[in-house]
Amino acid sequence: MSERNEHALATSSPPRAGPTSRSRASTAAARAALRIALLVCLIALAGVSMFQDKLLYFPEPASVAEMETASGGLAPWPTAPDFRGLLAEADGQARATAIIFHGNAGHAGHRRFYVDVLARHGLRVILAEYPAYGPRPGEVGEKSLVADADQTLLLAHRMYGGPLLIIGESLGAGVAAAASAARRELIAGLLLITPWDRLASVAAHHYPLLPVQWLLRDRYDSVAHLASFGHPVLVVIAARDSIVPPQFGRALFAALTEPKRLAVIDGAEHNDWFARLDDAWWRQAIDFLLAGSERSSSERKTPAP
Repeated sequence: MSERNEHALATSSPPRAGPTSRSRASTAAARAALRIALLVCLIALAGVSMFQDKLLYFPEPASVAEMETASGGLAPWPTAPDFRGLLAEADGQARATAIIFHGNAGHAGHRRFYVDVLARHGLRVILAEYPAYGPRPGEVGEKSLVADADQTLLLAHRMYGGPLLIIGESLGAGVAAAASAARRELIAGLLLITPWDRLASVAAHHYPLLPVQWLLRDRYDSVAHLASFGHPVLVVIAARDSIVPPQFGRALFAALTEPKRLAVIDGAEHNDWFARLDDAWWRQAIDFLLAGSERSSSERKTPAP
């Protein structure tokens, strides 16, 4: 083979991959893997965002008749065709009207236990129902539930006058806080049971690897809603709560202005707190929450000297 041909063959052979080429290939592969990982994460996060309603709301459909049966015969309120909840009158003359906003599962007919204790203490009781729960049409979500609660407060005040005592449990505490803040002139007192300070705080606790601040559509920021509320608030914490851990209720209490009280139910979990309370506890709670409105009413009735 001639020297010329040998030179041609040598220069026409494919080059061997040197250190620089291997480094570039590794970098490209790493970037591709990172893009895939980011795409997977974005898809997962989008899925969480799209389905967050199913992680937060667990409505149980029921007819009005089924609601009456489940509640032990409570009356539809204000009427069956315009159903917004269930009504129980007080034992004797009503001191106030209590409106209960329940937790995120089931329906209002499952909350008869509130009636059994509150009616004995002279309260008319409305077990408010949410849109998309029980027989009610509508959609779940903070905007929908709070706007509907606002209408419930207005209707109750129009029908019965004051004082109104608002009670919210778990999710219902977030609904009650927002609706009561918007209608604070109608509210005598607010009882928040197993509440959070902000929904984002609880979500971050349960899903620490997710950027929940970016993903959450519903906020239920009770700290912001109740800033300068100015009426009695009783915050009730279940000491062993694993769903809304006690630190979030304490954070809410710390942010509230006076008058306020904190009650910790020893040994209680998120769903068994009620059985640990007696009549004396409820009497003291109601007296604290209604003290201001009843004192004002008494002063208005006292004739001037």
